Amino acid sequence: MIVNAMEEHVRAAYHRLKGAVEGFVDTPSNRDDAIVYALNRLPPKYVLSPEGKAVTGASLDEPQHRTAIDVKVIEAITRVARLPRDAAGAYPRK
Repeated sequence: MIVNAMEEHVRAAYHRLKGAVEGFVDTPSNRDDAIVYALNRLPPKYVLSPEGKAVTGASLDEPQHRTAIDVKVIEAITRVARLPRDAAGAYPRK
């Protein structure tokens, strides 16, 4: 199965950092919005084999990559905290 290894690292960063942004409420829709926002701003890292996943995972754990992921996840959480969707799935009007 083809997997975007970046997604696993973005999800881990989200769970580690979700409490770092004041005013952010960890709901399923806010979580999904933040993760998708971050993933759309980071390069995908597609892997197919367990070996590829291990090598790519080790690379994404390096400080330079981890910092880049953390920055995008904090940016995403901050944006979602400012403009959360309502219960019906609509975004607030500006």
